[in-house]
Order: sequence, then C-alpha cells, then structure tokens
Amino acid sequence: MRRRQFLAATAALGTLPGVGHATPRPSATTTAGTLEPLGTTPLDGLKEAVVAPDEETVYAAATDGFAVFDVSDPTAPERLAHRSAILADRPDGPLVGIQDVKLDGDRVAVVGPANGRADALEAAVFYDVSDPAAPERVGVYETDYPIHNCDFADGVAYLTGNRGDRNDLVLVEAGPDPTRLGTWSLADRDDRWTDVPAGVRSLHDVSVQGERAYVAHWDAGTWILDVSDPTTPETVTRVRGRPVAELAELSDNAAIVASTEPPGNDHYVTVNDDATLLAVGGESWDVTPGDAAGGPSGIELWDLSTPTDPQRLSTIDPPPSPDPSYGGVWTTSHNFDFAGECLYTSWYQGGVKVFDVSDPTDPRTLAAWRRDDTTSFWTAQAAGDVFVAASRENPSNDDAPGALFVFPDPPADATVTPDRTPTRTADTDTSTPTSTAPTTTADSTATTGPGFGALGALAALGYGALRWCD
Repeated sequence: MRRRQFLAATAALGTLPGVGHATPRPSATTTAGTLEPLGTTPLDGLKEAVVAPDEETVYAAATDGFAVFDVSDPTAPERLAHRSAILADRPDGPLVGIQDVKLDGDRVAVVGPANGRADALEAAVFYDVSDPAAPERVGVYETDYPIHNCDFADGVAYLTGNRGDRNDLVLVEAGPDPTRLGTWSLADRDDRWTDVPAGVRSLHDVSVQGERAYVAHWDAGTWILDVSDPTTPETVTRVRGRPVAELAELSDNAAIVASTEPPGNDHYVTVNDDATLLAVGGESWDVTPGDAAGGPSGIELWDLSTPTDPQRLSTIDPPPSPDPSYGGVWTTSHNFDFAGECLYTSWYQGGVKVFDVSDPTDPRTLAAWRRDDTTSFWTAQAAGDVFVAASRENPSNDDAPGALFVFPDPPADATVTPDRTPTRTADTDTSTPTSTAPTTTADSTATTGPGFGALGALAALGYGALRWCD
C-alpha cells in the first residue's frame, strides 16, 4: 500500500500504531497547533538527511558512512542499506566524520571528514543508487582538505574547500574519474580576505538551484554565484556580512567571539522553488554571558525578485533556551527546506517547526514539536504529505540515540501558541538586523532538559587555523 493510501486509510480509523525508538502516540493528521511523530527509526551517528524525488526514499549521513531509508509507510521507516568503512583499503582510510550527503538523480555524494584531523583520508565518494537498497560505488575524488558540506546538481559536486588560506568552493565533475572543473574564493575577489581570521570566513555550506549557487560564508555573509559555466563561477551579489576591512582588524579573541555569537554566522542557505525567496540561517551561542549579543540565531528571509538587489523581509526567531551557552541547550538554527509555501526547519534541541511563508514578511508557525531532553534535530525535509527530520544523539542524554523521524504535514490553517518561558533564565537572541524589517517570534511548546556540561576552553571548540562547527 502506497503512503497516501495508507494515511487516508489510517486517518479514517483515527489512530496509528507507535513504532521505533521513544515515539509518542502518533496521529494520522496534525490538528491546529499540535504535531506528533508518525514513526521513527534509530541510527547511530545520524546527521544530514535528504529526500529523493519519489518522496519515499531518504539518504542520510551516518558519521561512519551513510544509510538509505524507505519511508513509504510513515509509521515504520525501514532502513534499506547502510554503507560504512568507506575507502577502508586506502591509506589513512576509512573515510570518517561524514556529516553530509547529497542526491543528484540516481547518484549520491558522500563527503568527509567534516572537520580537519591529522592523518585522515579526505574525499568525496560517489554512489549509484538506482537501486536504493544496493548502493554501488562509482567514483572517488580525494582532496587535501576536509569537506564539511556539499551540494550535487547536474553531475557537478560543489565542495566546501576550507583550507585556511582560500576557503574556496570547489566544483567537481562526478564521473567515473571525478575531475575538478573550477573554484571560487573570496581571496580571488579581494586579497584582503586572506588577512581575515579563517574562522570568521569559513565556507560552511552551499545550495545549488539552476544556474545559481548560494554560499554560506559565516561572518563574511552569504554569496550568490553564477555557476552556468562550472569552470568559471562568477559572483552575482552578496547578502549580509561584515566589511572585509572590519573583519581583518579583529584580534584573535574578538574573532572567536564574532564567529560564535550573533549577528552573522551564516551557516545554511537555500531558496524556494522559483528562487525568489532566500532563507539564511545562522548558528550561534552565548560565550560572554550577560552581554546583549549572545544567544541562538534564527532564520532571515530575503526577497530575491531582483537577484542583484536582495531585500530582507523578516526574521524567524529561534526557540528559547534555558542555557544558550555552547555547553548548554542548543536551540540555534540548523538546516531547513522549502516546499511550496512552507518552510521546514530544525533547531537542535529546540525541535522542529513548520512555517507558512506565503507572506514572507510575516511567516506564520503552522506546527512545532520539541523534546529537548531526547532529541537534537539536524534537518527537516519535506516528503510529500509528510516531512522527515533527522535527530543526532542528544548531547545531554546517553540513552537518546540518533533517529530519523517522520511527521505528518500540518494543515494550512494550523496555528500554535507562543513558547512558554524556560525553567532557567537565559538571554534571547538580540542580534542586530542588517536592515529594518518585521520580526516574527518563534513559538512552540518548550520542554527543558539539562545541558551537557560547562563551556570548556574555546580551543576545544575547533578554533585555531580554522573555526569548525556542526
């Protein structure tokens, strides 16, 4: 029975069985302001997840490899395949630290390690998934830099090439013998960027649609590129970001604070179906308690009707956190997905939320779900009449493994009540907007959970030559 038939049949019965790990009682539909999982399935090391065009197959990064799921029955997501020990036969193999996978037709790109480490194999590995249950490796592109994230479109893989001096976007033809086509770097536009601490200009993520690439470049802002010729990417425009001269003057300590606290920290970007609406998500914490700047970041919506003249429309605030420090309860924005007039969002321990963005100047929350003591969501992706959300291991609960969740789509007339105040007080995001625009306050039902320890030395966060983050 296909999923839509299944949902229609079970909706008529009014209930669905709970399955998987720690699944609350699901419902066949989402009433106004409520959201409950239909089903879950655990996966250690789960990070990013992407939905195939059939809306029933999901590919997921698993840190030690990648996995494939069938979600055609949303109450019982099934793991079809799991590939680990990738390139174990090569020097410094296997490939580890895999936090991202991307899909292009019947090919999947698997990249890593996300963060630099000594004597680690670094590569993009390509698989044929024409049979999702039996992925076959078809190409390997080894690099001399870690690959935190990537995108994959029309046979070209777009890799984040953070190597300190250039932090460039690397475009690779993903054939049987993958070949570099071209690169793009801030340093090629203005050599003053090489004077900017690498951690505040890390190239964190990239999204590609049509002939445009949208690049999240941390405090250097978001950049839109013309990639119609992948051998010579060209800059279209810049969205957000601090001036290069200002960033170049930062001391080491100031750079650490700037790369951790808002404003800035452009972490993930994507556009809607016709690329007229851009969403820019930041990722941040509070490293200087008591100041007005620290705390989690939200998502800004920008009008791209004129791509060379982007205009900010609104800001979606993050869920509240009882402890917004790096060692506390993370509710900052992570990855998200547009589908039609909806935006599906993840907020680590702040849960998942679905927004109606038909009026992007006033986004409206349709539904939200949060269990910050058992989940920590990495992404939310539309999948037809449901959406999937990948939760990594909860950092404050050893008994809460990573898991793939399947939720029903909320009805268009759904609405939720505002967040209640967390048990522990904390500064909320007061990041300075880049232009005057209305702000939408995030809202869901919050449940608080313990943090996972005090903030350690900032060097332990991955600073140094580069600043890395999830």
